[in-house]
Amino acid sequence: MPSTVISAILYDPVYRNSAYDLRVRNDLRLKNVPETIYAELKDSGAKGIFLNQEIKGKYPYVKIK
Repeated sequence: MPSTVISAILYDPVYRNSAYDLRVRNDLRLKNVPETIYAELKDSGAKGIFLNQEIKGKYPYVKIK
């Protein structure tokens, strides 16, 4: 998934109940993003726009130092 906005996608079905964590430009880690949303993000042609419209502000996050 090449993207200038998303630097990593972390997935652990055992501990996150089929949810993903997204690392955004090494500044934020969005937690517990549902698999369906991840699939839509993956298929999106404009990942940054999708992230801003469909993910940011809707899922908990932590700032990364």
